[in-house]
Amino acid sequence: MPRYTARLRVPADIGLALQQARLAQGRTQAELGEDLGVSQSTISAIEAGHSTILVRRILEMARETGLEFSASWEVPDASGD
Repeated sequence: MPRYTARLRVPADIGLALQQARLAQGRTQAELGEDLGVSQSTISAIEAGHSTILVRRILEMARETGLEFSASWEVPDASGD
């Protein structure tokens, strides 16, 4: 199973990593939203990198302190293994 890793520096990086992980699981935005109790449009906004003040502040704090965030996810092989 291939494993992907991404550095998270801006809200759009977080959204893209979440989107790629969701797609790797074969889930739709609507399915994920239903599982989390939020709307599909909320999932879409997060994946599009729309940020909140809190997310921006956390990322600013991380940059200022030298902290790096990363995300990793696995993508199933096409053979299903």
